[in-house]
Amino acid sequence: MADAKVIPFDEDGRGRRGRTPSRGAAGRGGGRHGDRAGVTPSRGGAAPLGSVAPDEGALAGLPVADPSPAAEAAAEAERVPDSAPDAAAEPSDADPSATEPEPTPGPGPADALSTVLGEVAGRLLDGGWERRAAHGLAFLRRRLTGEYQVDEFGYDRELTEQVLMSVMRPLFNDYFRVDVVGIENIPATGGALVVANHSGTLPLDALMTQVAVHDLHPERRHLRLLAADLVFMLPVVNELARKAGHTLACTEDAQRLLEQGEVVGVMPEGFKGLGKPFSERYKLQRFGRGGFVSTALRTQVPIVPCSIVGAEEIYPMVGNSRTLARLLGLPYFPITPFFPWLGPLGAVPLPTKWTIQFGEPIPTDGHPPEAAEDPMLVFNLTDQVRETIQHTLYQLLVKRRSVFF
Repeated sequence: MADAKVIPFDEDGRGRRGRTPSRGAAGRGGGRHGDRAGVTPSRGGAAPLGSVAPDEGALAGLPVADPSPAAEAAAEAERVPDSAPDAAAEPSDADPSATEPEPTPGPGPADALSTVLGEVAGRLLDGGWERRAAHGLAFLRRRLTGEYQVDEFGYDRELTEQVLMSVMRPLFNDYFRVDVVGIENIPATGGALVVANHSGTLPLDALMTQVAVHDLHPERRHLRLLAADLVFMLPVVNELARKAGHTLACTEDAQRLLEQGEVVGVMPEGFKGLGKPFSERYKLQRFGRGGFVSTALRTQVPIVPCSIVGAEEIYPMVGNSRTLARLLGLPYFPITPFFPWLGPLGAVPLPTKWTIQFGEPIPTDGHPPEAAEDPMLVFNLTDQVRETIQHTLYQLLVKRRSVFF
């Protein structure tokens, strides 16, 4: 008689009673036991054809000998793991735990995306927007109640950092894309005099230099700019300039700021550099009589030359209407390829690429304070600062690939 095939039991002793054949397995007519896989005879019934029913000892719960490796391999070949069962079989009386629970499906892509978005929204609300809203409300409360401080020059540090810098920062980072070189040449502590070239028809170069010193210096120092009289005669500009830390370009104010350990910025060209024609771009004008050098000598602070490339092209000044300038009380009235022909749209600056380079500081503490009265020394130091800035401008222009990139 041929050897009968033995249906192996699972390792937990339950067998395969709780499993029903899948449709894919039932449809395989060529398999030897494809039409009977997983069928367990009920108690007292006849065993399926081609298989051997377990003896009475096995039905009574006695241990059954392990099947041979060949039989186990044949039984494993008949299983179809990638087929889903049609329905769960009813558990038999002999083994009430035969039915296995259906696996719980894991989270799908939509559930995972929803969880991530929920976490991001929670962080924005908990750590971002709520904190900013509370900070903004506290700022407004201090503004309304007058609980803020200004110094003797009218400088409002909180307003400058929270509002004015936030307004100018997009121009610095995104519009003009300013590259800053040598910011470490500005001292970390104590007074310093930053001397820069001036250009661009409107004094945007001074504002961008102020942002560079505040945002990129390791100590986040504030540049206190010296401005012309005209700035403090304009109704709205006057108040904003005072709040931003600007003061009148006079020896007394500059000396007091330097003695207090502030970083002071001056542009000796003044309106001669700011309103020069486009044909003379990057050619420094006269630096005056060297009053800034005398102030640095009196206060024994270093002079930091600063060269700015990119501001000359934001408003290409091709003409100057002197008649309109006299009527409006302005030092010049610029005419560009876009202004006044395009109206307010012509006042939008061109998005040129900027570079601001701070040179090595020129020390003045090697001279006594009374050396400020020596005109020859003042002239030599003024010429040294001017030549340093002009030479750096030429170097930056040679390295520049394009006006806009």
